[in-house]
Amino acid sequence: MTEPILRVENIHKAYGPTEVLRGVSVDVRPGEVVVIIGPSGTGKSTLLRCVNQLTPPDQGRVWLKDVELTDKRTDINKARERIGMVFQDFNLFTHLTALQNVMLGLTKVKRMKPTAARAKAVMELEKVGLADKADLYPAELSGGQKQRAAIARSLAMDPEVMLFDEPTSALDPELIGEVLEVMQDLAAEGMTMLVVSHEMGFAREVADRIIFLENGVIADEGPPEQFFTNPKNPRTREFLWKLTELYGNHGEKGSRRSGRRGR
Repeated sequence: MTEPILRVENIHKAYGPTEVLRGVSVDVRPGEVVVIIGPSGTGKSTLLRCVNQLTPPDQGRVWLKDVELTDKRTDINKARERIGMVFQDFNLFTHLTALQNVMLGLTKVKRMKPTAARAKAVMELEKVGLADKADLYPAELSGGQKQRAAIARSLAMDPEVMLFDEPTSALDPELIGEVLEVMQDLAAEGMTMLVVSHEMGFAREVADRIIFLENGVIADEGPPEQFFTNPKNPRTREFLWKLTELYGNHGEKGSRRSGRRGR
């Protein structure tokens, strides 16, 4: 069996008296898509932030291949170049165009020459369907376009693993599909992805494994066919039912992927 590219071992995180994560361990193998679901406030986003050390865990260890990210001796800024992260709220620089946003890490972090950085940025914008929006500022883009620009910015750094923290939660329903389509294409290309999402249609179609996180621990996990039809934990079944009540029948193929990239 292939060795994990990402190993998360016994992660604990508390904010004051509140334990958000209570011993979470996850292995992610190269090319695997792992989707994390669970109630709000159960530590899903905190787990992603602990992976790339935006939020250092109180206890536990994280490795990217043979580099321990939680080791204080590790150059975490250098290590983060190997991990792309896409946030809920895009985090684009408003004073820069889409192209300039994608170029920024290439010129400032990778020290690429502007001509080479521009060519690379254009290629990544083309990959997410935004070649014709390269010279627009974030205020001129739709929410879906902003998120696709954020994905392009992460991809430009050639990450080994992509982390997605509820990438569609800030979008209008009609724009969700275009972002999920990009993510589905990335999965088909073999990108390793750890995704926090409530998009059950995406999880059913694209995930290799689904993790149900509740009260700071992994309450259930398995491949989509088992997870949706015969979950191990009765609480999983209850959660999926409530999610369907709240958002509609996301379990049906393509249920929210009506948007197109050209929007």
